[in-house]
Amino acid sequence: MGRADEGAGAESKKHTILEAIELSDESDDEFNYEELPEDVALEEDDEETLDDINRLLAETNPRNDRVAMDEASKVQQEGRPQVLDDFFRNFLLKHGMKRSLEAFQTEWYELQQSGKFKDSELQIVPDCYAASHGMQQEVIVLREELAKARTVAAKAKDSWDKFRKERDFHRMHHRRVVQEKNKLIVDLRRLKKHYEQYEPTLTELRHKYEVAMKEKMLMKLERDRFLSKAESLQKQLSQVQAEGGDGSREEGEDSRRQKKTAPREAPWPSDDRTNPYANSNFEAASVADMRLSKAFKGHLGAISRIAFHPKIPVVATACDDHTFKLWSLPEGQLVLSGEGHKDWVSGIAFHPRGSIVGTTSGDSTVKLWDVAKETCSHTLTDHNQAVWACAFHDLGDFMVTCSMDQTAKAFDLVSMRCRQTFRGHVDSVNYVAFQPHSNNVLTASGDKTVSLWDLRSGLCVQTFYGHANACNQAVFNMKGDTVASCDADGVVKLWDVRVVSEFLQIDTGRHPANAANFDRSGKVLAIASGDASIKTFNVDDRTFIANLEGHEDSVQDVAFEPHTNKYLISASSDSTFCMWQ
Repeated sequence: MGRADEGAGAESKKHTILEAIELSDESDDEFNYEELPEDVALEEDDEETLDDINRLLAETNPRNDRVAMDEASKVQQEGRPQVLDDFFRNFLLKHGMKRSLEAFQTEWYELQQSGKFKDSELQIVPDCYAASHGMQQEVIVLREELAKARTVAAKAKDSWDKFRKERDFHRMHHRRVVQEKNKLIVDLRRLKKHYEQYEPTLTELRHKYEVAMKEKMLMKLERDRFLSKAESLQKQLSQVQAEGGDGSREEGEDSRRQKKTAPREAPWPSDDRTNPYANSNFEAASVADMRLSKAFKGHLGAISRIAFHPKIPVVATACDDHTFKLWSLPEGQLVLSGEGHKDWVSGIAFHPRGSIVGTTSGDSTVKLWDVAKETCSHTLTDHNQAVWACAFHDLGDFMVTCSMDQTAKAFDLVSMRCRQTFRGHVDSVNYVAFQPHSNNVLTASGDKTVSLWDLRSGLCVQTFYGHANACNQAVFNMKGDTVASCDADGVVKLWDVRVVSEFLQIDTGRHPANAANFDRSGKVLAIASGDASIKTFNVDDRTFIANLEGHEDSVQDVAFEPHTNKYLISASSDSTFCMWQ
């Protein structure tokens, strides 16, 4: 007890005594330690918190319900983490250090009641193994991320090296291109200076050449006119010599009386004429061997129509740039250019004698041009809407036109007035043509029909039904017994005029068939298609021959050379006309 008292006196000097407790001298084992009561409310709150956490995890991640329940069970099975003082108490109890436990409790509560402990010092005892395991996992994850980062860095370095090489290559290529460009600019400037020296000479030579070609064309026309006059005078002279002097005087007087009493209008052509080509057989054009020979660009817009001169190798073109032009073949040199229409020129045709050209336009007018004088001789304004096409009678006294006003008109070229109006179509009349060596007029209309009219009476002789869309054109063959009509669906129908029936239908595809033309023999048919090609067919064998491709836009018109049948001319919306031979 003496040592105990001395120890108590020493402790009384160092510590503040809050409560004096007497200890028995018998044994320390008889002391009953009072257990701390567990806080039931705190445990219930913890259980509710854990239940809420489990419920939230189950709601947010329904696919991992089983994993969430396992983790929640693990959390519920784990005890509450030990507090610092509980750790020391358990350690002392485990090793039987009861006196040290009593001293620890005494000093612990004294320091806690005096407020000398800080909150940071009363933390939960960390689980060293859990901390070590967590750090080991973090190290593993960080090592994996480091390996991935190294892989990404290596790939990035390779990509960077590749891009750097490509950059150097493109930089070198750019420098070479710049050098070549500068060299080309220098050469181009030198060539421009060189060309400027010859430009006045070239302009003068070009002008002289155009003048020479015009003079050559005019001389040919004059020669043809003089030859026809000479032939007529020779016939008159032979008649005079045969009949004698008296008869010639009477005939001269009769001719003078007839001239004085002759009407100012041309007489209607007779109906008893025969077609001289009705029983003729010509060799078919060899379109299978035809290739693009030349392409001529002489207009600023789409070329809508072409026409051949009846006597000399000259072709006429009508264009959307408000002009028409005459070209010599096969060189394709410009002979004449006509300007006068106020809108696009839609159609063109030559007079049978070749001295007059007729043009139709979107300005609702029809103009007649004197080729020799290079001037417009007459302007016909009978139509009140755009005029699509025109055609001359083979005798040369009448011309027919068709218009968007749903009519076709026949004009007397002697009196220059309208002698007949053909009414019956219910939509625009898109094309008109004469049946060879007859008085019948053929029209193709937007009302899906093709009609045949009598020039003298103005009545509709026959109407051909069968097209499902607007008819763009209808043409006769040279014998006059077959009609080919084409429509906007790409369908071409061939009709036998003698029995008034369709005997062949050709489907050219989904693009419209803009025009069609027979060769001299009537056995080969060429079709101008909207797909920038020319499709040729053998009518007798009913077979496809060849597809001529060379234009860059829709082909608007096509025509065989009427005299030799050796080549083909096509006109397109790409502002060019091409020769195929």
